[in-house]
Amino acid sequence: MEFKQCKFRPGQIVHHKRYQYRGVVLDVDVSCQATDDWYNGNHTQPKRNQPWYQILVDDDNKATYVAEENLEEDETCLPVNHPLIDQVFLRYKNGGYERVFDA
Repeated sequence: MEFKQCKFRPGQIVHHKRYQYRGVVLDVDVSCQATDDWYNGNHTQPKRNQPWYQILVDDDNKATYVAEENLEEDETCLPVNHPLIDQVFLRYKNGGYERVFDA
């Protein structure tokens, strides 16, 4: 995956502008890869032709799929609490996470 055109990268902590939750980027798609049924059921329906991110939500066990326009960099520098963190990320360092398979 080429991340140059994406604002965020896996392991980076982000904040959802509309729904006010924090999370860590698990993976990135350069455009929306969800089915038409899922996309049409999405309340906000942001443009499909932009990066979309799989996010592990802080203090929850949910993962979300979010368009880049709805995210901003998290400024708290605090780790994310999610049950999958230790399975996907090696460690928290310098305000973000290192993925197990990138180490």
